[in-house]
Amino acid sequence: MDADRILSTLHAPIEKLLPDGEDHRSVTASRHVPFRGFDQHGEVVIARRRLPHWRQIGVAYFITFRLADSVPQPLLRQWRDERTIWLRWHPLPWHTDEQREYEERFIERMQEWLDAGMGACRMRRSDVRSQVELCLLQFDGKRYDIDAFVLTPNHVHAVIKPALGYDLSTLLQGIKGVSANRCNKLLEHKSTFWMDESYDHIVRDVKELAVFRNYIAGNPAKAGLEPDEYSLQLRNVLMP
Repeated sequence: MDADRILSTLHAPIEKLLPDGEDHRSVTASRHVPFRGFDQHGEVVIARRRLPHWRQIGVAYFITFRLADSVPQPLLRQWRDERTIWLRWHPLPWHTDEQREYEERFIERMQEWLDAGMGACRMRRSDVRSQVELCLLQFDGKRYDIDAFVLTPNHVHAVIKPALGYDLSTLLQGIKGVSANRCNKLLEHKSTFWMDESYDHIVRDVKELAVFRNYIAGNPAKAGLEPDEYSLQLRNVLMP
């Protein structure tokens, strides 16, 4: 799928992404949390491991984390080599067009591979998926607020807003660490459960918030999943 088709999917309304009659599992929000978009004039902290991570106080993020075997190693090496060359020619900080190019060439291509259902897809099991969901929601409303999420057989997408005083990377490390231990016990499995680094993107504005909600809602249908192969909640907690 080329970049234009990916972008058209991202911007499609929810009702066009879901099969006829399928429940997209909206959840009535028990609370509303103020949404604040990216402030281009505000302070931004940029850190980089393999991926760049932008941090700003008070914003929400679209995040993706995936199982360790969700992308074959040859594909992953090719992706990393191409990205290394691109980053060499496009040092941080980026302009908006560079950010968009990076997402099209590297993030959206990775999403395609994830949707292809590669690897053992251990979260296809409902008991394994339930443990991940429990860990994801454990501190919802306390340390962070989750606006929407989908758990597929080999990856997780969510929109999350950390509470003041909490760092997104630390929160994700806790969610992934505890869930990995619980899932490996269920699976009687000892190898690495999650890929080490997660992807995160600051939600720029209300329009982009709607885009990410639509993307999460449509992800199971786009990946061709059956209702018992995923968990989806559209909570709509974040409000302008």
